Amino acid sequence: MAYLFLALAIVSEVVGTVSLKLSEGFTRLGPSVAVVVGYLLAFGLLSQALTRGLGVSVAYGVWAAAGVALVAIAGAVLLGESLTWVQIGGIALVIGGVLALELGARPA
Repeated sequence: MAYLFLALAIVSEVVGTVSLKLSEGFTRLGPSVAVVVGYLLAFGLLSQALTRGLGVSVAYGVWAAAGVALVAIAGAVLLGESLTWVQIGGIALVIGGVLALELGARPA
């Protein structure tokens, strides 16, 4: 159940971040509301994931890595931003680092 809350927190954060770009400096009402709601939901859901037993380093690491990857993909697909092979490699390194955190957190 903790990972479900974490997944929902990630989606909320990605929606908030993409909406931040679409808000054009908070000059557009709809995307501006989506930013506030997205971030409030993200932190609330992240706190629920932590309450249900996820370690903070693992939860935040997964949240951050998945958020980086998903925002980069959303930026390329929805906003026409570039996504080079170097950037894709960087995302892979971030995900690999989080995987190392996850594997290192499990007792041997």
